[in-house]
Amino acid sequence: MATIPSLPEWHNHLRHYAEAAVAVARRAGAHAHAVVSDEIGLAVTVRRGQLDTIEHHRERTLAITVYLGHRTGHATTSDLSPRAIESAVAAALAIARHTAEDPAAGLPDPDWLANSAESPALDLYHPWPLTAEEAILLAQRVERAGIETPGIVNSEGAQCATGVEVRAIANTLGFSGVTAESSHALGCTLLAQSDDGSLVRDAAWVSRRSPALFPAPDAIGSEAAQKTLVRRNARKIATGRYPVIFSPEVAPSLIAHFVAAASGGALYRRASFLLERFDAPLFPSWFQLSEDPWLPQGYGSCPFDEEGVRVAPRAVVAEGRWVGRFLTTYSARKLGLTSTGNAGGAHNLLPTVTHPNQQALLADMGQGLLITELLGHGVNTVTGEYSRGAAGFWCEKGEIAYPVHEVTVAGLLPELYARLQGIADDARPDRRFRLGSAWIADVQVAGR
Repeated sequence: MATIPSLPEWHNHLRHYAEAAVAVARRAGAHAHAVVSDEIGLAVTVRRGQLDTIEHHRERTLAITVYLGHRTGHATTSDLSPRAIESAVAAALAIARHTAEDPAAGLPDPDWLANSAESPALDLYHPWPLTAEEAILLAQRVERAGIETPGIVNSEGAQCATGVEVRAIANTLGFSGVTAESSHALGCTLLAQSDDGSLVRDAAWVSRRSPALFPAPDAIGSEAAQKTLVRRNARKIATGRYPVIFSPEVAPSLIAHFVAAASGGALYRRASFLLERFDAPLFPSWFQLSEDPWLPQGYGSCPFDEEGVRVAPRAVVAEGRWVGRFLTTYSARKLGLTSTGNAGGAHNLLPTVTHPNQQALLADMGQGLLITELLGHGVNTVTGEYSRGAAGFWCEKGEIAYPVHEVTVAGLLPELYARLQGIADDARPDRRFRLGSAWIADVQVAGR
């Protein structure tokens, strides 16, 4: 991987570029918001022990948004020289002069902005000075542990990836802040053969802010192998209504659909199944959902949002009632509300936990469907209609009985949320939405 600069020096350089861009806009009589990002990364893929791909990347970008009254212009450049910055600002100003006025456009209200000097320590930056040769050896080790497992017939490859990003934000209201984060990943995808000759595949992947938190590479490969082997000889099940548990790999999507519908853009466009449901019961009364942007090493953690607006832990669902929207400066103004610090999306979402693990959830469910894979995109967040292909396991007496494939789960999202029965404490730490195994009663399942 390319040499990683010292963090203080890196911070200062990017902050300088962001502040220089807004200074050019200010001299032209405009308000402005600038973001400078610098990413450095390495990714290697091996297949059957041989190097397949290797990628080094370094990407630096400045994005400048200017406001002439309520007219907006935007431009980007990867050249951070003074002349290029002036040209980008000039291009954004030229665009703004030809756009229509929008009363909601503009920088955040000054009292919405964060104090970057008081940012919490989030422990997001753990660079991994990994060479390409070391990354290849790690990926080979993961794949070897999986492919040497009896019953595994092939590999679709193993990957090792590492990356860091530093971002500087500045605006003409005086806000200036810098963030730094890292993300590293290791995993592989394997194939096994069913008795009828058909192939099944599954994978194990781990992503962490710090490589020190990775499990052993051999353990990742072995997990991928075991997940693949148990999918052999899958069956269909009869169409009917069953209790369903969504595994930690797929359960966060249920919260993602809620977030999409509860976001300002969907709400002010009146394109959400949550219209007229604010502060009304949506989930069971025992269910709470909190947003925590200050979770150490969280994948949704930040000291301020992408507009420099302050963030803080808050309730999104309280006693089953929807009480927290996800608003940017623009969407907040369109709705006559205040920004919730969600420019860039929702932060870490943490739900109520009712069971210590998935096995406890299965024991209470008894008989039903455990879903480990969702297919297709049949979700309409305007109407709340939900229909997705699925695969997983049929369970009897609290234990997995056999693998299941080619089924469809369907319903209305508000009804699915209302039928939530329990959540296990097995959420993946590499997700923004930390929903573990989620048990929902009485779900329509189409099978044979």
